[in-house]
Amino acid sequence: MQAKFTVQIDSFKKISKIPNAWSDDDYRALLSIMDFEDDVEKMDASELREMCMMSLNDLEPADAAKAVLTHLFPDLAEGKIDQVSHDMMDDRSWEEYPDCLFHERFFSAYALLREAFNGTFAKPTGVELALTVTAGHAEDMAIFDESLHSSIVRLLANGQGDDALINRLYEDQIKGTYFPEAPGLVWQLKQVADEGTTRQFSLVSSYFWMENFEQVESFETKSHADEEE
Repeated sequence: MQAKFTVQIDSFKKISKIPNAWSDDDYRALLSIMDFEDDVEKMDASELREMCMMSLNDLEPADAAKAVLTHLFPDLAEGKIDQVSHDMMDDRSWEEYPDCLFHERFFSAYALLREAFNGTFAKPTGVELALTVTAGHAEDMAIFDESLHSSIVRLLANGQGDDALINRLYEDQIKGTYFPEAPGLVWQLKQVADEGTTRQFSLVSSYFWMENFEQVESFETKSHADEEE
């Protein structure tokens, strides 16, 4: 049985990069992949980032993309990375790559490469969303304790029309009891407050999935948790 909720959109903000997506260790790994010979261990954070951006810019765009993807997707075959790194010049992989669980990493790849090349690569568009969820009974909120990502994605999907892309592509998972793709649709998710029948959440996702909420203040919806296998 699906619980019913009222959702208030507290804030909706477009973003082109995810804060703190790239760490010093990421920059060191990228410099190593690009055969950077200086001692990166002695560099401070700003110098590491600067040298990484300069080294990427010294490469052809597709080669720079290959270096970034090699770091972000260690399990992808080299031939696949070669193909995708060339396709990135024209594709929007943070929206279009078949496996949505890769989308967040692609988003951050585009953000870094676009900065390194002062454009050239497509500008990724994401969303920072804050929302307040209210239920009729406190026990209805248990779904968010049982499977947070799946319950929130169903909540947001059911708040859109049946013709929304997320509902057309993931109808079985939204209506069903197992949604392994949910973290690929809502990338970063945390509960901010819990006041019994009301909870607040913040999340990062792609504008691709969440654009329908840009002009929405509140809506009625329903959701349910995954079932344990």
